[in-house]
Amino acid sequence: MIDEMMALHSNGTWELVPCPPRQTTVGCRWVYTIKVGLDGHIDCLKARLVAKGYTKSMDLIMETIYMEQSPKFIAQGGSQLVCRLRKSLYGRNNLLVHGLQYQLENSAYQKVLAETTQMYEKKIAELTEELGTMKKLLNDHQKSMKIQGQEKIDELRERLQGMSYLQETTANELQLLKSKYQDLSQKEVTLNEELNDVQQQLHMEEKQRKAFENELITLKKNALETKNDNEENSFKESSEYANCIGSLKSKPSKETISYQKAALAKMCKEVGFQRILELLKSEELDIQIHALKVIANLAAEDVNQVRIVEEGGLDTLLTLLQSSKNTTILRVASGAIANLAMNEINQGLIVSKRGTRLLAETASRTVDPQTLRMVAGALANLCGNENLHMMLEEDGGIKALLEMATCGNTDVVSQVARGFANFAKCEFKEIIQGQRKGCSVLVEHGALSWLIANSNTTSASTRRHIELALCHLAQNEDNAKEFISNGGVKELERISVESNREDIRNLAQRVLRLNPDFWAEVNAEQFTRRPAIK
Repeated sequence: MIDEMMALHSNGTWELVPCPPRQTTVGCRWVYTIKVGLDGHIDCLKARLVAKGYTKSMDLIMETIYMEQSPKFIAQGGSQLVCRLRKSLYGRNNLLVHGLQYQLENSAYQKVLAETTQMYEKKIAELTEELGTMKKLLNDHQKSMKIQGQEKIDELRERLQGMSYLQETTANELQLLKSKYQDLSQKEVTLNEELNDVQQQLHMEEKQRKAFENELITLKKNALETKNDNEENSFKESSEYANCIGSLKSKPSKETISYQKAALAKMCKEVGFQRILELLKSEELDIQIHALKVIANLAAEDVNQVRIVEEGGLDTLLTLLQSSKNTTILRVASGAIANLAMNEINQGLIVSKRGTRLLAETASRTVDPQTLRMVAGALANLCGNENLHMMLEEDGGIKALLEMATCGNTDVVSQVARGFANFAKCEFKEIIQGQRKGCSVLVEHGALSWLIANSNTTSASTRRHIELALCHLAQNEDNAKEFISNGGVKELERISVESNREDIRNLAQRVLRLNPDFWAEVNAEQFTRRPAIK
């Protein structure tokens, strides 16, 4: 088409002029011709610009003809101009003859052109797709070869570096061995002398160990004169609700206690406090247990607690809880931790070192009542510190107390009740100070139901702790709904009349008077019990 337009321009076939007024113009179109060779293949494709003049009469055709510009070749800036033909577009043939010729040629080759065009378009598409596939395969192959080649080069370089390093290392080691051999030869006499010194030192340490074992055995025999758990479970009273865990049915005599304290003091002086702590890690079980009992007894004294903690005794006790499977070790270690937990500073350290979680895990994997009593006592002491309540709950301390409450052992249940009483008292203290709002954590965990169900137990100690826990929980107005629905008001009314402690009776009466809902419940209950008037 471009070649055709250039030929027409070079021949001066037309000139671009404004269209005269009332002058009729003719259109134009492109005619495509296919030249087919003798073998049936297309030799070439031709394009010719044809004026649509064959629709006019012969007289009109002979006049000056104004033709519209080809839509595909409009002169830049001359879209309003028309082509005034100077020559015939096709030499001596006029426009009419060419129009007729176009119809004949077009009808003959139109079908061939369409079929051929479609065939070649299809082949071109197939070849294009095949070419794309081949390019992709070629690129993939090149990348693969490049990667494999690079990997091989890297592998060889790495092996070469490794061999160089190995050679250098071997040479250095050889030189070092030679130097060491010379040094060893020179120091052989010195080492023999040092070996003799070490053997003598070991001999002395063995004598000291045997002497300490004899002291422990003597202490054990003396301790058997008291109750079996006296030296394991010595707890001190820290508050009204943190009374002694290991309170025994028959207390040891003053002479026995004095003797034990003197024996402990003597042992610490002769053997050394640090040495006793080291024996907690002994591989011999009997020595470990005896040393643990000594630490448990020492932990009952305020003067010893700071030293035990500072020299790593608390960490060792927690490690024993985590790793040991021996019932005696678990029981005595829990008792020692309970003794340390009577100190407020130690309470924070125990909780921060995951002590609550370890105590809860110990309770979950033992059925020994004495061990459970020690664990419950330790948790009860921790419940007396309101700053630790959140971590106690998160580490499973409250849940562990509730689970231990179902064991049926009177001493364990008493410690659980003491823990709930401590917790409830501190919780109410926080409410008064404006540091806490909402329902009690104990109520959320279901402890209220257990307290109500066991409030009339035969154990005086357990009953006292439960009564105190109920009174403190009842002072929180957000617990009122749960108290009423679980029958807690009825228990408060009973406590206000039947409790053995006057201070507890007065507290229960005050709680009932100050809470309108409780007072209404009491009056309604009394009204239903009143006999009907006949």
